Amino acid sequence: MKPKNPEPLGIVFDCDGTLADTMPLHWRAWQVIARRHNLLFPEDRFYSLGGVPSRDILKMLGEEQRIALDHLAVAREKEAEYQPLIAQVEPINIVVGVAREYYGRIPMAVASGGTHHIIEEVLKHLGIRHLFAAVVTSEDVVNQKPAPDIFLEAARRIGVPPEFCRAYEDTDLGMQAIRAAGMEAVDVRHLLRNGANQVAPR
Repeated sequence: MKPKNPEPLGIVFDCDGTLADTMPLHWRAWQVIARRHNLLFPEDRFYSLGGVPSRDILKMLGEEQRIALDHLAVAREKEAEYQPLIAQVEPINIVVGVAREYYGRIPMAVASGGTHHIIEEVLKHLGIRHLFAAVVTSEDVVNQKPAPDIFLEAARRIGVPPEFCRAYEDTDLGMQAIRAAGMEAVDVRHLLRNGANQVAPR
């Protein structure tokens, strides 16, 4: 049963494209990898696969294009291309503002299709790691977005039933995952369209 109180008892945030403006930087890293391994990976498809781990994307591309590659090794290459760009990551202030507003009032978590050490590095770079009681990544679950597993695990770690959680995402796959988890879903793309990315303190 849904709570009558409109306020959530827990909040879960995606990271890339939700808390952190990382997607253009990830795209730069992907372009290097695509050229290196002769992969066709258009920008629109990259954005449509937001939230899918790099290893899964590479496995898919290799199979579709009949290119033999070690998707795990190439995923590490992509991570190595992206890591130096983390210093350029800016916050998505309208969402970070939500996390700051609720900090200390209710438990919050991050649920990301990225890898643990990269997501931790991004959150620390932005000075917001302390806001979250848990960080769940693609390495913590078997089934990735749009499956609900990563959001369910985040809810479990903060000790709040999923039906009492609100979750923030910026992709269609992520929104599907939130709804499949039984959480209230907030589409960050709508927030950004309706309220400009106001400057918030770091």
